[in-house]
Amino acid sequence: MAARPTWQGHLKLSLVTCPVALYTATTSTNDVRFHLINPETNNRIRMVPTDPDTGPVERGDLVRGYEVSKDEYVLFDEADFDKVKLESTKTISIDKFVDESEIDRLYWADPFFVVPEKGAGVEAFAVIRDAMKKQGKVALGCLVLRGKERQMALEVRGKGLLAWTLRARDEVRDADDYFDDIQSVKADADMVEIAARIIGQKEADFDPADFRDRYDDALREMIKAKAKGGKGTVDVSEPDDTNVIDLMAALRSSLKGSAGAEKKPAAKKAAAAKAPAKKAAPRKKAAA
Repeated sequence: MAARPTWQGHLKLSLVTCPVALYTATTSTNDVRFHLINPETNNRIRMVPTDPDTGPVERGDLVRGYEVSKDEYVLFDEADFDKVKLESTKTISIDKFVDESEIDRLYWADPFFVVPEKGAGVEAFAVIRDAMKKQGKVALGCLVLRGKERQMALEVRGKGLLAWTLRARDEVRDADDYFDDIQSVKADADMVEIAARIIGQKEADFDPADFRDRYDDALREMIKAKAKGGKGTVDVSEPDDTNVIDLMAALRSSLKGSAGAEKKPAAKKAAAAKAPAKKAAPRKKAAA
């Protein structure tokens, strides 16, 4: 496995423990990234830690500080952080099991692959995994990750486990603070019916391969154009807001457009089916 683990420790269920490693399940290596450049010299800008009184300082000489009052800090070095020891710094202890549907999707955050370390602990990992699969539950535990204790939700994924960090309650905003001001409108039943039919026509299976970051693609094309000396401009017009007076007409047009899109492949198949019949006629004449 080429990737380096994000975290290494133990997975614990009651008295059963096994060594595991966490690997980030997502990647951002394909993102378009930019650097800050001085246009006068074309030099890349370097971010140098600077003390306003003494000037540049070495990053390795710095410590972290918590501001307790204006310009007054409590200082922490790495040894201080090591003194804050919790079981969750080295162990994911499974505390309870819940149904996945009980966890609001607002709370799900970052996914990690949970992989057992090679050795005697693999059997204990398999026991925990298969028991979770049999019960059909999601396990909850805690873990100190990237300097913060997080609640984790673990679910079975193939031969391993998939762990999700869960946001804390104070990290999730209350939807009512935003939705309470939405004006109450009684939607026309006929319009809702047409919109529902449009949704039905566009129903499909989810395939992540269908999605491409078109903004990233446009940036890459612009980068290519600029590298060749061009401007690389991309013009895109914004859609107009739907006119409430024409809402029913827009829905009906959308319904017809969706139905037409569904029929196009069938029309192509019909044309393809007729093609051999046209070619067969000359053969008969030649035989005669």
